[in-house]
Amino acid sequence: MDSHEELLRAWMAAGDNGDLDAFARCLHPLVAVHAPLGLSASGIEEERETWRNAKRAMPDLHHDLVEVLSVGDTVAARSVVTGTLRGEFAGLAADGVRFEMALAIFAHVKDGRIVEAWEIADVGGLLQQLGILKS
Repeated sequence: MDSHEELLRAWMAAGDNGDLDAFARCLHPLVAVHAPLGLSASGIEEERETWRNAKRAMPDLHHDLVEVLSVGDTVAARSVVTGTLRGEFAGLAADGVRFEMALAIFAHVKDGRIVEAWEIADVGGLLQQLGILKS
């Protein structure tokens, strides 16, 4: 990748498209992803399995990277995640409920790949949309 921004965009697009080989090429072998709802992962295979399960439950999952900033070896993005939950994922279950969730991603890049990432998501808003949490 020519830039950290392109790397982050490629990672999200590959996951959204279900291309888990291209997805894995964006990640450092020692990748650690810190995510809410028990979705943290250590290593490429754990992160791949998380996305495999996500695509199974939400075939239309999409990350719209609205704003991306890169400084040194850190890249950050403000994203809008959309999809339709059609099964169980991360302990949440719904049948056909469409959602939109705000997400921030901060990632460190090493040797041209993402080595560590933090996902900060509006889980409360998601739970309200799924009818699990009342406003």
